Amino acid sequence: MRILLTGGTGLIGQALCRYWRPRGHQLWVWSRNPLQVPELCSGARGIARLQDLDDVGPMDAVVNLAGAPIADRPWTEARRSLLWRSRVDLTRTLVDWMGRQAVPPGILLSGSAVGWYGDRGDERLDEDSAPGQSDFGSRLCIAWEQEAQRASQWGVRVALLRTAPVLASQGGMLTRLLPVFRLGLGGRLGDGRQWMPWIHIDDQVALIDHLLRNECSGAFNACAPEAVRNSDFTRRLARTLRRPAILPVPAWTLRLALGEMSVLLLGGQRLAPVRTEASGFAWMHPELTEALAQLLHAPQAPAAQ
Repeated sequence: MRILLTGGTGLIGQALCRYWRPRGHQLWVWSRNPLQVPELCSGARGIARLQDLDDVGPMDAVVNLAGAPIADRPWTEARRSLLWRSRVDLTRTLVDWMGRQAVPPGILLSGSAVGWYGDRGDERLDEDSAPGQSDFGSRLCIAWEQEAQRASQWGVRVALLRTAPVLASQGGMLTRLLPVFRLGLGGRLGDGRQWMPWIHIDDQVALIDHLLRNECSGAFNACAPEAVRNSDFTRRLARTLRRPAILPVPAWTLRLALGEMSVLLLGGQRLAPVRTEASGFAWMHPELTEALAQLLHAPQAPAAQ
């Protein structure tokens, strides 16, 4: 399969390239730093402009994962503008390019996030639930998906991947938490009751591959079937590391430090991957304790009595 990938130098993109290259797929990565692509993306070819593909021939698939990190710094006006350009505007440019091709790609798999649902408390959610629209993160995801859906007018199959925080041994949320938790200084965020969807990096990669190979379209939740609250996640991570987790972070300090972006830590979604499961996808790591143990190469701690 001939695949154009955006966001290929990120955590998920690099894992996809490592997975796909040995399977014979031809990969092109649209990047601001195309010269770095072969090294970072397992030998994929880097391009600086979409026009660089004019003499390459038609693509079979486009996987759109580009976007500046959403949780790296507070959502100032400048940061919001960057987040919007790197997701919504880039996707518009990509879809417009697809529409100009003599033979458009057969599928666009475009990234989104569970933030699409907003902070929904204990409400049970799946892919058919309504969007949030209550904060910048949910509005960003809504506009991002709308731009991707335009590709369907050219007969392109569009799949939207609403990704939960990805657990990986190198990069992502888990590596940010580990230094604190390994010192025994971890703890729940706020009251810890907020729901916290998650997915193992191996399942994230396998799901993208599954959606490309099968006739799947529409929205799919990229999260594990086991729903956990923040307090439960905190307890299990600490137990896997054999450390205490007794220093909660008060909600007011997060709101003061992060402003509206604190919704990423204090808000949550009680999310079920209903359409994902119905598509025939099978998780390798559906349960959090096992997933953490596998990533951290730790023996599973015995269950509490």
